[in-house]
Amino acid sequence: MGDGTLDKLTLNDPLFAAYVIAASLTILKAVAMSWLTVVRMVDVKGGYRSPEDIKKTPMNPAPDPAQLLPNERVERIRRIQINDLESLPYFLVAGLLYILTQPSLLLAQWLLYGYVASRLLHFVAYLTGQIHEIRATFWTVGSLILIFMTVRTLISAVGA
Repeated sequence: MGDGTLDKLTLNDPLFAAYVIAASLTILKAVAMSWLTVVRMVDVKGGYRSPEDIKKTPMNPAPDPAQLLPNERVERIRRIQINDLESLPYFLVAGLLYILTQPSLLLAQWLLYGYVASRLLHFVAYLTGQIHEIRATFWTVGSLILIFMTVRTLISAVGA
């Protein structure tokens, strides 16, 4: 990259800053799912996964083998987290590679923040048990953003 593109990877570059904000928000959302899983398990006193989780402790004074059974409130959050873990790496890589192509700032902001918004809306739809079509619509928006950024990056790389 003789054009100094890597030199622009600072928070002073609005393109990189937009990526950093979007990436940070998606990472924080994904990490929050772990915490929400724990909150749900404590709330329902169940949905645990490991046998050692039902040993008597101050946090679990009355252990019961039924605590190892799936609990829908806990499993719903786990499914959201799995979905995040499946899509987050693609976004982190695709977004970074995309901004290296030096797209217009406005388009990059729309795509990066649009992806964040689609993931947050997907989360709300999943958490509140909306019909599949609603959740799938938000997932599709995010997926199309990833495809667009990746294809634009590929075109830039091939044309370089």
